[in-house]
Amino acid sequence: MIQTQTQLNFKTAPGHQVLAAAGKKALRPGGYRATEQIFEWANFQPGETVLELAASFGYSAIALAQRYQVRVVGVEKNPDSVARAQANVAAAGLTQQVQIIQGDIFHLEKISEKFDYVLAEAILTMQSDVGKTKILAGIYDRLRSGGQFLSHELRVENPKAEIICRELSTTIRVNAVPLSKDGWVSLVEKARLKVENYQVGSMALLNPSRIAQEEGLPTLITIGWNMLTQPELRRRILAMRETFVRYSSDLGYVVLTARKET
Repeated sequence: MIQTQTQLNFKTAPGHQVLAAAGKKALRPGGYRATEQIFEWANFQPGETVLELAASFGYSAIALAQRYQVRVVGVEKNPDSVARAQANVAAAGLTQQVQIIQGDIFHLEKISEKFDYVLAEAILTMQSDVGKTKILAGIYDRLRSGGQFLSHELRVENPKAEIICRELSTTIRVNAVPLSKDGWVSLVEKARLKVENYQVGSMALLNPSRIAQEEGLPTLITIGWNMLTQPELRRRILAMRETFVRYSSDLGYVVLTARKET
C-alpha cells in the first residue's frame, strides 16, 4: 500500500478534501448507488449535452462521456483543478467530447450554450438559502426547453435541523445547509423546474460496507492504512463518522430530476 501524499492541513481542510486525501473516491452522501439512480432516470442519449457544476479533476465528466457518448462541459473554479482536469481529458482522448472550463457556478450566465442536462452533486448543500436560489436560477437559464436538472444532495429530517447543521459544519469545516426532502423539492420547484423523480436514503459516505461494495476492498484498505499512519487524518475522519452515526436517523441523501417545461 502507498500512503496518500498531500499538502493538506488535515485540521482545517474541508471534509471532502480530507476524504479524497485518504483515498476515498465516492464523495457524495448517497454514494455511487444514488448517482446511478439519477443516471437511470436521465436516460442519456448519444450526442446529448451535459453541464456539470464543480467538475473538479474531470473524472465524472470523462466517465459520462465514455459511458453514454454525451458531450460534457464541466465548470470548475479552482485553476489548478481545471489544469489537472484538462490533462486528464487529453489523456483519455476526449478533447472533442469533454471541455473543462474555469468558471463560477454563481455566474453561469457567462456560459452562452444551453444544455440537455445540468448535473450538480453535493453543491447546493454547501450554499446559503440565497446562494441556492441564485445557482438554481442559473441552472434554469442554462437548460434547454425540456432539459433536466439532475441533483444529488445531503438531506436532514429533524425539527432541530439547525443544531445538526451547525455541528455538521463544525465537523466537516464547510458551511452545510441541507434541507428536508420536502424542502429540496419545494426549492427546486420555486426555480420553475418541475420535479419528476426523487428518492431518499441513508448516508453512505463513511459506511465501511458500502465503501467495500461500491469502491472496492482495496479502497477500503487504503483508507484504513492512511488513517492508521496519519493521526490527524484519522482524527478528522473519525470525528466526521461519529457525527454521521450520531445523527444517522436524521441525515441522509436525496436525488431528484426536474425538468424545464416547454
